[in-house]
Amino acid sequence: MSLFRKKSIDTILKNAEAESHHGSLAKHLGVRDLTAFGIAAIIGAGIFSTIGKASADGGPGVILLFIFTAVACSFAAFAYAEFASLIPVSGSAYTYSYVAFGELFAWIIGWALIMEYAIGNVTVAISWSDYFTSLIQNSSSYRVNEWLCLDYFTAKQNYGTVMGMLAAGVPLDEIKANGQTAGLVEGFIAYGSAPKIGDFRIIFDGPALLINVIITMLVYRGIKESRNASNTMVVIKIIVVLLVIFVGAFFVNTSNWNPFLPNGIGGLLSGISAVFFAYIGFDAISTTAEECRNPQRDLPRGILYSIIICTILYVAIALVITGMVSYNELNVGDPLAYVFEKVQSLSWLSGVIAVSAVVAMASVMLVFQLGQPRIWMSMSRDGLLPPAFAKIHPKFKTPSFSTIFTGFLVAVPIFLVDINMVTDICSAGTLFAFCLVCAGVLKLRMDPSAPPSKFKTPYVNSKFIIPALFILTIVLLCVYNMSWIDYYFLKFESFNAFLTKIPIYFFFIGFAIIAVLAFKYNFSLIPTLGLLSCFYMLSQLGYKNWLYFTIWLIIGLIIYFVYGRSHSKLAKQKN
Repeated sequence: MSLFRKKSIDTILKNAEAESHHGSLAKHLGVRDLTAFGIAAIIGAGIFSTIGKASADGGPGVILLFIFTAVACSFAAFAYAEFASLIPVSGSAYTYSYVAFGELFAWIIGWALIMEYAIGNVTVAISWSDYFTSLIQNSSSYRVNEWLCLDYFTAKQNYGTVMGMLAAGVPLDEIKANGQTAGLVEGFIAYGSAPKIGDFRIIFDGPALLINVIITMLVYRGIKESRNASNTMVVIKIIVVLLVIFVGAFFVNTSNWNPFLPNGIGGLLSGISAVFFAYIGFDAISTTAEECRNPQRDLPRGILYSIIICTILYVAIALVITGMVSYNELNVGDPLAYVFEKVQSLSWLSGVIAVSAVVAMASVMLVFQLGQPRIWMSMSRDGLLPPAFAKIHPKFKTPSFSTIFTGFLVAVPIFLVDINMVTDICSAGTLFAFCLVCAGVLKLRMDPSAPPSKFKTPYVNSKFIIPALFILTIVLLCVYNMSWIDYYFLKFESFNAFLTKIPIYFFFIGFAIIAVLAFKYNFSLIPTLGLLSCFYMLSQLGYKNWLYFTIWLIIGLIIYFVYGRSHSKLAKQKN
């Protein structure tokens, strides 16, 4: 079928060589730069923000979740590394899916990656704004107006809620003092004090827009400038994180590590989305393949080195902060600064951490803003997007139009959406990409005509291991967790309750199918485990995120059938 027409690896490499004759990207990146990009992408909101919520839910045992997520991401990283070595061009999972599954899946994954890079950067920009605003207000007498720190719809909703409480006789001071309602006051003040144009109130997140413009300008300017800025910010982050670990270690009270899993496995797993979000970004390295001096050697190393380094730092940080204070105190937006404010002699370090968090968020934005234009550039080269997206700046050697359009795409939602919604959608798109890349390696291994890769994932036959793992999982659930079986498979209180269970049903159906295929086709173990673990984390995001993701894919499919399918260069070549 034309929908599943594939691109051969030889065709991709020849096209990339042809492109290099009339506008190639500049090649400045080595393994150290790629590792730094990976660290820049990974160490951001996870270590400065979401680690607090995950630690509050899972207790000191959250380190097990970091290790599990790191292993799952490492399985996916092996798949990315193998593809990156085999197909050293920009495009990442989009290009890999084109080779393994065909054009329709390539479009779907390219569309899904917008959720990781562009939509993900909305989250990072808003987080950066929160840290930057707090830093300015805590270190100076200047105060940023509330209407310049929030999106319009959140402010309007909070204003309506607080007005309702005031009408019911609840004093404003009481609303501020209540931990559950205190967060509404900022929106109330923002909406009430915002300047007006007619009846419309001007409310937007000014700092988030500012950092988006700055990062877009830097990425537009060139890969060398972006590399230098990223390397500088990574050095700052690593120094501060190591300082936190070594200084904090002297104030650890080991009694805080008991109980290790205060809320059981359920409490631990409830933080899986937050912990996974901490690892998002390592795959962005593969989008810079055409700007690497030796991509087939350096890309696999950069991807794997960055995950290993960041996992060690995450585990060490989690042990320190859960040792310095009780885990149930850590459900705060800035957990690292919080624990050092608790120690009188170390309060100075909380200011250093705040500055580092601002730098960390900016470096994450930089890597994501590098990745998205290069995905669009690859899709445009294939005819699935208009030619403007593939345009290379004659002086700066960057995908100029795609970079500007990415900045615009990040800027618009900053006016409209809150951070929680885009965080979950971003995780869904990323996990979907990871699943397809792992499945792509398995598909490619089944093709005897596929060329050998310079980096190959170690082969372990999963013929008996995956089916045995499936059977063992079912047995252990039946023996040790009948309440889980009862809830998911025996009780159906309402239609809404049934909807919440659909993702886990899909996981077990998928697990069973993969077990059969592994037995039949002798799948390689590592990419199979990567597919299963990423699919499991996807099933834990909740049915609403699956619904949002499905709507997003439907919009993408409409665009493909209206424009992409008829303009596909591969289709024209076949005809």
